[in-house]
Amino acid sequence: MTVTATGTATAGAGTAGAGAGVATGGAGAASAADRVPLMAGNGEAVRRTRLDNGIRVVTEALPELRSVAIGFWAGTGSRDEPEELAGASHFLEHLLFKGTERRSAQDIAEAVEAVGGEMNAFTTKEYTAYYVRILDESYELALDILSDVMWSPAFRPDEVDCERQVILEEIKMHEDTPDELVHSIFAEALFPAQTIGREVLGRVESIKAMTPAQIAAFHARHYKGGNIVVAAAGNLDHDQIVSEVEHRFAGETGDREPRLDAEVRPAAARRVLTRPTEQAHLVLGMPGLSRSDPDRYALSVLNHVLGGGMSSRLFQEIRERRGLAYSVYSYRAAFEDTGMFAIYAGTAPSRVGEVLSIVNGELDRLVADRGMDDGELERAKGHFKGQLALSLEGSSPRMERLGRSELTAGEVLDIDELVARIDAVGRDDVARVIERIIDGAPRVLAAVGPIEEADLDGHAGEAEILLV
Repeated sequence: MTVTATGTATAGAGTAGAGAGVATGGAGAASAADRVPLMAGNGEAVRRTRLDNGIRVVTEALPELRSVAIGFWAGTGSRDEPEELAGASHFLEHLLFKGTERRSAQDIAEAVEAVGGEMNAFTTKEYTAYYVRILDESYELALDILSDVMWSPAFRPDEVDCERQVILEEIKMHEDTPDELVHSIFAEALFPAQTIGREVLGRVESIKAMTPAQIAAFHARHYKGGNIVVAAAGNLDHDQIVSEVEHRFAGETGDREPRLDAEVRPAAARRVLTRPTEQAHLVLGMPGLSRSDPDRYALSVLNHVLGGGMSSRLFQEIRERRGLAYSVYSYRAAFEDTGMFAIYAGTAPSRVGEVLSIVNGELDRLVADRGMDDGELERAKGHFKGQLALSLEGSSPRMERLGRSELTAGEVLDIDELVARIDAVGRDDVARVIERIIDGAPRVLAAVGPIEEADLDGHAGEAEILLV
């Protein structure tokens, strides 16, 4: 199982089971008033139902496909963990696929693979998702397995200990991957001593100490009906999906505990992990915008112009003109109450100062010019719209859009509405975002590699460098 810098993890899959039951009432029954279509670019293809147990079911019918992708999304991630349980969400992600009261891990894997299906999962700072992509004729199998692992995980002590070792190896692998590790160091520097800044994988000490009882209690507190979204896309019938989810619900009602707000501390910081690597890996950034901020679309446009593609300013200057890096890009990460905006580059240790000067120079240029020219603006908007369309070709990305949108925003926007919001971004909007995020903001720098303190002087305020 592997995890990327954003917390994405892969996992194995399971045995199947039983046929479906049709429920007409009970704890999970939905009211008719809730069975209303959401906005969708293709009429009533997207529908949403809230069950009495709190689960939200959102589907998109794609009758031209032969597949169905179904995901169970829990609104809990690494920022919801106390220090002694750091890594519990990701630990849970592993353990739910290790077996249930009815199935072993091998049973689960064999059942899904026997019908050509795929099972996967990932953990982030604010949510965890488990999903199956399968032929439409086998959708009941997918729902049965996902319901089983969500509501009846076994947490057998020997399996917990086995997966504990897997996760400890995963942490070592992350530590040995400097171009991923530097993003974790950046998040910790941007949000010091806060759960939102902590690595999704957790800490070696907490993973070693976590007991099956503690993990089971964390699951019971967070995996409640009101904290779960079931998303499905493909050749499906919404009412049938709702009925199957109702029938199989065996969890607790209620919601998770409210999370603490992130604290944005306006001090610059520099954090360096010295390693004998061939390259120096750099991330320079600052606090960004939350996922509900009205200016998030303008920030997406700004991000593309600065470092979001091959035509971006940083890619053209650092790689194409000067050959200083193979990989250079900017990115934004949005959370419930805050965000991050950052630039990454991997370069020769002797070129660190030069690369940082270019990055800071481009940020200063954005502030001085208050944005970009009309050509850059239109290319960025065109890129966003094209990538949006291409990203939705298939049942899995459609399901992921539904689950993520419903869980984090409580709505699924029409594709046309998303395009309209991007089209509406003007130069004044970009200028406002630059003023909010870049102009005068403290710049936080993280670095991994054989880097000298002198290489970093003047590139992230006057904060003390932490040599790790």
